[in-house]
Parts: sequence; structure tokens; C-alpha cells
Amino acid sequence: MSELRVRKIQEFIKQEVGQMLLRDLKDPRLGFITVTGVKVTGDLREAVIYVSLFGKDEEKKASMEALNQAKGFIRREIGQRLKVYYTPSISFEEDTSLDYGMHIEGLLKKIQKEEKPHEDQ
Repeated sequence: MSELRVRKIQEFIKQEVGQMLLRDLKDPRLGFITVTGVKVTGDLREAVIYVSLFGKDEEKKASMEALNQAKGFIRREIGQRLKVYYTPSISFEEDTSLDYGMHIEGLLKKIQKEEKPHEDQ
């Protein structure tokens, strides 16, 4: 399969799932969720949708459960909108890169505060 086609489908799925989360899914368990990326296999059979979840741990867990229960609806909608012969099976994974980035930023700020007293001497 063409790598360009796979990338286009990945971007399309990312945009469409993002729109579905905003407009179509009405589950109250869904918190603040952002689709950060999509990875589709070369044969277009499987898609992993990476989501960034915000909130407390129990809210994140409830959001993931709601997403996993909505897989069938999301897959059907993607199939109707994508209009391909075979709709990829989807799975959701939490993208923790934003949490990691915020942790690193906090460490850098802490180091910067600790170095300021040394500069004044």
C-alpha cells in the first residue's frame, strides 16, 4: 500500500474521530479528550488511535472505558465517511507524552530556581 495513502487515511481518521468526540458522542463519562495521533498498518486492517486524557486518574479511566464501548459506533462512522473497501479495526491508547513533557518542564523550572541564588553571589 502506498505510504502516502496510509498517511492521508491516518490524518483523516484523526480529524474525524476528533469531530466525533466533539459532536457525536454524548457519553457523560467522556472528559476532556484530544486525539493526538493515529497509526494505521500498511494493509489498512488495524488503526491505533492515540488520545490524550485530562483529569484525575478515575476520570481518565472512565473516559477510556467510554471510548472502548464506543468503538463499534466510531468504526462504523469512519467506514461511512472514509468509503474504503475495508474499515480498519480500531483500538485506543493513552498518549502520555504531554504528561511527560509537563513533568520535564517542571523539573527544568525547579533547576532554574535552584541556580538563581548561586548567580546572585
